[in-house]
Formats: sequence, structure tokens, C-alpha cells
Amino acid sequence: MAAPLADRIRPQTLDEIVGQHHLLDAGKPLRRIIESGEIPNMVFYGPAGVGKTTLASIIARRTERSLFKLNGTTASTADIHSIISRVNTLEAPNGILLYLDEIQYFNKKQQQTLLEFIENGSVTLIASTTENPYFYVYGAILSRSTVFEFKSVEKEDVLAAVMRAFHFLEQEQHRVISVEEEAAEYISSACGGDVRKAINAVELCTLSGETAADGSCRVTMETARELTQRSALRYDRGGDEHYDILSAFQKSMRGSDPNAALHYLARLLEAGDLPSACRRLMVCACEDVGLAYPQIIPIVKAAVDAAFQVGLPEARIPLADAVVLVSIAPKSNSASGAIDAAIADIRDGKAGPIPRQLQNKHFDGADNPHKGQFYQYPHSFPNHWVPQQYLPDELRDAVYYRPGENKTEAAFQHYWALIKKQGKAGD
Repeated sequence: MAAPLADRIRPQTLDEIVGQHHLLDAGKPLRRIIESGEIPNMVFYGPAGVGKTTLASIIARRTERSLFKLNGTTASTADIHSIISRVNTLEAPNGILLYLDEIQYFNKKQQQTLLEFIENGSVTLIASTTENPYFYVYGAILSRSTVFEFKSVEKEDVLAAVMRAFHFLEQEQHRVISVEEEAAEYISSACGGDVRKAINAVELCTLSGETAADGSCRVTMETARELTQRSALRYDRGGDEHYDILSAFQKSMRGSDPNAALHYLARLLEAGDLPSACRRLMVCACEDVGLAYPQIIPIVKAAVDAAFQVGLPEARIPLADAVVLVSIAPKSNSASGAIDAAIADIRDGKAGPIPRQLQNKHFDGADNPHKGQFYQYPHSFPNHWVPQQYLPDELRDAVYYRPGENKTEAAFQHYWALIKKQGKAGD
């Protein structure tokens, strides 16, 4: 059976790799390291299909080292020892370059097995991961490696790979393949920056394209759309991309950009992640709008309840209403900032006894010279307020809440300034 097209046209030189300009353009750090021939242990971090495996193969050829590949999802410690046993043999006369894909699936013991050999130089390790290596890779390996972050490939670079793939198939199949311009651009944009996915889509489109009487093939926009649908969704509920989308979703609402917020909501809903979208929406209503428009909290809660009641796809409607409202509402984080400051004091050990007048009623022993609670009931005073100490002595002058600059909080601030002024004047 023929290898997938992405493998058949895998780049053979650095200049054939598309994207990763920040690493591989002339004068960039990783390119200089590769051209020096002295290859350190490295960790390639980034999404799938952006050239990590391809680059490892090119490095092995340039340095004339024997390339061995393992995948963290299936490899065992025995597999590692089998590769190590080939050091200084005819199978690896110039040393071994071990490419360990998905290293995050190796447990600590398996990763520790590699340490001795990468330390003494018997093996050069290139590990790749789609997850943040600082969370998933054993610290001792990280300290002996250089981390390079790979980015999703831009549409323009993917388009070059797509056209190269169509041209390769023309030569391989000895027939003309005509591609509608819109179709090629759609494949390039719909792959979500994953070159391998785009090339696989090219192969599928060619296999199912319209074949003319002369044997030529025509790839239309309709075909491209059918075979690449939803492929732009790079999403893993347990991975970095999940949290990146959620972060972008809330930051767009906080930044009062309803268009961006709706975009990220759409990505969450297309991935079927209704719970995450609802949770982050409610957090944003409370944290980022807050007291600037306090009515928004029950409004958003009602929209979320409606979304769960009707389910997808109709859930998109109440959620869109709520997302737009949160985005265009005035913003204040005064309350969330206040509770964070209060929690910080508690964690720093700043507390102290609760003032006597606020305590629940206790029996006063004979040794207490000041019997009684002395609590003043605010509703018994004009305007339902009376000055008395509420914070512990240690924190009596602490200020956590600072009103935000919006009409709602300004109105409350003005109201209480008058009340407290009148109350103190009447003392």
C-alpha cells in the first residue's frame, strides 16, 4: 500500500519546509545550530503537522547520524534499551539521533532511562510534544535540552505546500489536475495551520475529483469544502489549545470586542464544548462586568440555563445574546480585585480576633470588666447606618474595595459619602 501523500513529498532540505520562519530562516537560531553540525538535545514543542518530525529527519541526514524513532504512546523502556544497544555498532557509526514523538506520554521512569545516555553523548535526543513541555517533560531532561516552539503554519505558507502537492500528484499520476483557485485557498485556510492535514486533503480531493473523458481531474470548491469540513478545529479538551481558546474567549469579552468573542464562542460550540463556554461566560460576567452592571449576572445565568435546556445547536442563540451583552457592557473588576486582596491578607496571616461587637453573643465571665456585646444595630439609626468597627484591630484601616469608574458604582459611592457625612455630623 502506498504511503500517504504527506510522507511521499516530505521535504528533504531546510528550504523546503514551509512556515517556522522564526526558527529556520537564514540567520535564525535553530538554523544556525543545524548548520553548525553540533546538535544539542532538543525539545520541539508545537501543534501537530507543522514540521517537527520532518525537521528531525533532515537534521539526521545533515549530520550523518542514524535516526531512530519512538512514539511515547506505544514505546516501552525495552524499546529504549534496544536502541541504546546499537551505539558504537555498524548500525550507528556516527552516533544515534533518537526522535521521541509525544514525549509527554513517557512516564518519569522512562524519561529517566534516557538521562545517562544523553548526558554522555551516546544519544542525541530530539523530543517532540504538542503539550507545554514545562508541565509534562521531566525536569532533568529539560535542563539538558533546548526547547524550540513551533507555530501553526500561516495560510500563505500552507498554500505553497498545497500547490506543491497537487503538482506532485500530476507528475505521479501522469495527468492534468486543474484546481479552482478558491478550492486551493479553502484547503489552505481550513486546515488550521496543519500542513499534513492540508496535504491529506489534497490527496482526498484528487481521488474524488471530477474525471474528464481525457483522464484529467478537476478539483472544485464544493469538493474541497466537503472533504475538509471542520478540519480547522484544532481542539483537545485536555490540551493547550483548549485553554488558549478559553483564554482568548474571555479576554475578547473583557476587551469589549464582540466580534472576536463570537468567533471563539463559535470555535467552542463547533467542538461541542458547551460546558466550558458557559462556565467562562459566567465568570466573565461576574469578574469583568461585575458592579458596573450588576444586573448582568442573573441575565447571563438565565441565558446559560436556556442553553443547557435547549442544547446544541439552538444553545448558540442565548449564548450569543449573552456574549454580545457581556462584550458591550461597561466593565469593572472592583469586586474581584477586592476579594483577591482580602484573600491575600488571610494567606499572609493577617486576621486577628473578631471585634467583640460583631461576635455571636457569649457569656461574659466574672473576669470581664466590660460585660456586654455593644453591637449597634444599623436599622435603629437614621439612614440605616451607624459608625462602628467591623474589621479586626490588625486590619482596621485596610481598604480592599475601590469603586470602579462607572455610573453604578459612582452613584453608590456618592450615596454613602452623604450618608456617612450626615451620620458623623449627628454624633
